[in-house]
Amino acid sequence: MPESSAAAGSGRTIPGTPAPVTPFPAVGTSVPGSVGTSLQILRSLESGPRGLVEAHAEERLARFGENVLPAWRPVPWPRRFVRSLRDPFTSVLLCLGLVSAVVSAWGTACVILALVAVSCLLRSTEEHRADRSTAALRELVATTATVVRRTSADAPSREREVPVADLVPGDVIRLGPGDLVPADVRVLRAGGLTVHQSALTGESAPVAKHPLDAPDPALAGAGPFAQPQLCFQGSSVTSGSGTAVITATGGATRFAAAHDGRARQRGASAFDRSVQGISWTLIRFMLLTPPLVLMANAALRGRGLETLPFAVAVAVGLTPEMLPVIVTTALARGAARLARTSGVIVKRLPALHDLGAVDVLCLDKTGTLTEDRPVVEAAVDGSDLPDPGVLRWAALSALWTLQLAELPAPDALDEAVLDAAEHPEDSAYEGVAALPFDPVRRVATAVLRRPGRLGVHTLVTKGAVEAVLERCALDGDERERLLALAARKAESGLRLLAVARADRPARPARHGGYTPADERGLTFVGLVALRDVPAPSAADALDVLARRGVTVKVLTGDHPGTAARVCEDLGLRTDPAGGCGEVVTAELVDTLSDAELARVADRATVFARCTPDHKARIVSALRAAGHTTGFLGDGVNDLPALHAADVGICPRNAVDVAREAADVVLAEKDLTAIDRAVLAGRHSSGNIATYLRITLSSNLGNVIAMLTAGLMLPFLPMLPAQVLVQNLCFDAAQLAFAFDRPGASALRRPAVLRSRDFLRFITGFGLLNAAADLATFGVLALALHNAAGTDGEAAFHAGWFTENLLTQALVMVLLRTGRSAAERRAGGPLRAAAGGLAVVGVLLPLTPLGPLLGMSALPLLYYLLLGSVLGLYAVGLTAARRRYERRR
Repeated sequence: MPESSAAAGSGRTIPGTPAPVTPFPAVGTSVPGSVGTSLQILRSLESGPRGLVEAHAEERLARFGENVLPAWRPVPWPRRFVRSLRDPFTSVLLCLGLVSAVVSAWGTACVILALVAVSCLLRSTEEHRADRSTAALRELVATTATVVRRTSADAPSREREVPVADLVPGDVIRLGPGDLVPADVRVLRAGGLTVHQSALTGESAPVAKHPLDAPDPALAGAGPFAQPQLCFQGSSVTSGSGTAVITATGGATRFAAAHDGRARQRGASAFDRSVQGISWTLIRFMLLTPPLVLMANAALRGRGLETLPFAVAVAVGLTPEMLPVIVTTALARGAARLARTSGVIVKRLPALHDLGAVDVLCLDKTGTLTEDRPVVEAAVDGSDLPDPGVLRWAALSALWTLQLAELPAPDALDEAVLDAAEHPEDSAYEGVAALPFDPVRRVATAVLRRPGRLGVHTLVTKGAVEAVLERCALDGDERERLLALAARKAESGLRLLAVARADRPARPARHGGYTPADERGLTFVGLVALRDVPAPSAADALDVLARRGVTVKVLTGDHPGTAARVCEDLGLRTDPAGGCGEVVTAELVDTLSDAELARVADRATVFARCTPDHKARIVSALRAAGHTTGFLGDGVNDLPALHAADVGICPRNAVDVAREAADVVLAEKDLTAIDRAVLAGRHSSGNIATYLRITLSSNLGNVIAMLTAGLMLPFLPMLPAQVLVQNLCFDAAQLAFAFDRPGASALRRPAVLRSRDFLRFITGFGLLNAAADLATFGVLALALHNAAGTDGEAAFHAGWFTENLLTQALVMVLLRTGRSAAERRAGGPLRAAAGGLAVVGVLLPLTPLGPLLGMSALPLLYYLLLGSVLGLYAVGLTAARRRYERRR
């Protein structure tokens, strides 16, 4: 999609130019060109059947702007960097860094601010890379169009190809099979015109379009997409041809209205809610800690503001300052791996965590669960008995209609009939004439010459059941019986074609061809039942997602029976008795309150006849019920649901606005690709969760011990410089969490970071860590009972420094929850980091750097006693971990 200015393609008048010839209402309030006859619409647009004059078209192009969608301008890199600071924990770290600078703790301030900068740099760089990958997928809605224009008012009109961007309101265009509708148009003439509106409405079947000058009471209150005289940008012509006048271009089209959806900010995602819950829990601790340290030291030790750097150091010690870096690195690595191995683009890094947390996946069936390719299920006569002749007559009608009407290709139903029939082209029947499918008649007829039947032609008509039965010579009771039979089959999820035929005296061409008037007094032959073909990988993928704890819900615009049949064929069940449970229709959804809809949506699997608003409301109800939702969509009709979900997913070939609204872009519309993305999200989230559990429990234990020691000892238990070095060692080792490989159990269920669960975990294991630290005080008192003065303080600092790093190393190895004993014994970056941390803890006080940091060498007795404490601590950790895993 080319870049455009706000004026270009916006549908608004450029200042300094004449006023538009007609006002074009905002999309969503009324539909341009929907009211009035075709002649009135042409007059309001100052146009006519012969099209615009070239000079007038150029004037309108300058007035209305190019017929392109308003482009999403990329976010500048500096703004993206600053936006990364909005993360609550990053903001807290930034504040702590500034406070450290205020109290002249320059080392701590520099480390914290450097970590903040690295985190923001990593996040903004990865999201910028994802945006560039998505920009490469942008496509034009159409490239050229056939337009009718004149060189002057008196000159004859002629057709020519022009770039879609040069189309203006009032242009008359020609539409043919395979064309993309380049703007919003009003149909003036049509011959068998049908269009696919799936990108706009989600309906998989083509929709008939034809002129409509007189209001149709049956369409009163129907939406704009149900109006047969209107076609919209984003549609494609399936069959037939037509002439139409453009009523809206650029930003005034219904397709462009989807861009307004980007202004509606998505609510807090699962990742946002998780991080905010954990962050605010920690923020309360951190805000409470410094005042408590100051007051306790002032009351018990008579110390004043000289303990402020120590109080800030304690708050920093509680802070998992590597969290932004770990989160960004883990998510960035997962996103890069997905892009490299599966072609999946993660546009918003937190969306990868949301994928790992998804427990409900909502999707449409077309193209995902099915191939959008029907196949013949059965051919039956009027008594519902199998009859191969019904299929043979239907195939002959499809074959000769395709050939004699010179259609470019059969539609999906005719193609399925021809595939199921046994070589209809080898039949001795010869086609004479054809009446192609017409959206008003809703039938197609082929006229055949049968061998051995001189002077007789056979008309074979097939189409919609009601339309064919109207043309058959049947009494009222028989017609009602056949309609009831067709209704029962439709409720079972089948699409139906009715077939009828009649013999007529041969009509030479010079006496006039066959017309729709000849489609009367037919003999009913039977019904051809078709069903949607499930995608080959859909059943296996659904089974895998179910085992991973992801519930799939189908939100479709199709008939309830069709949707239910596909789900049953794929084994998608919600109740113990089998089947897919009760299908919820849009009519029922409209009668439910939000709370009632949340309860219904939690139980139901299939939602049929859904409009875009229904889809968005169902997704929102599931989120309100506490589920983390993903939504897979590819059309403009899916935009509201993409915005409403925790994570919006679309395939690469989705419409442009859907790709821009989505958080994750798949290489193809395949549930297997979603499963791989879910696994990558759980992998990254598992590493983040492990880091948080281990780090927060260890930090809490250290802070409790530090506060206790500060009140018990006549000197500071640890100098600010020692706290800084200890934190630097912790931070360097903890970076390994981003590169760890979580165990299989972590991938079996949605990875949700719940603050209440974390609070219980870190409280229990933090108290255990504090007990080990306090036991170390006793060991230090026993080992250093002969030391005095500054030597005793330096030795105490060295002993506690060593114990802190060794206990942190133990915790990193032993608290990797959800892993088997064999996996815990296996090597990896985390074990290597823990080993390095232990080595630094033992050797640093013995190096020349020790005295510079206020630490001295320790006696051998201390290490022997410390080994005993660490052994008991390891036993306690192992027992507590096993109990925790059993409770989970």
